[in-house]
Amino acid sequence: MTIKTKRAYDVAATKDGQRILVDRIWPRGVSKEEAKVHEWLKSIGPSHELRKWFNHDEEKYDTFKEEYKQELKSGEQKEALDKLKEIAHNNNTVTLIFGAKEETYNQATVLKEILEKDE
Repeated sequence: MTIKTKRAYDVAATKDGQRILVDRIWPRGVSKEEAKVHEWLKSIGPSHELRKWFNHDEEKYDTFKEEYKQELKSGEQKEALDKLKEIAHNNNTVTLIFGAKEETYNQATVLKEILEKDE
């Protein structure tokens, strides 16, 4: 299983495999046709409060990662994570799609790490 991350604004490619959008908010300015996502796991994204506090600040990333992992342990977020794990186990390649400009410090990176540990 290969897990990748990619911005929603980057061109979709067949080598992306299953494209899963992992944001609560649809990426601004991207049409559904352009995004070519197979699934939108809206509820897997970090809570509005956590996302606003973090604001993709590299210095806050470690705290964000721990808080986000806690959020993923219950409720709709846990259900969405379980679904994402199922998708990952049933496909050779999964690309986690996100809208943030920051390509390293975001929820897709945290999810990728979780999925890779779950292999």
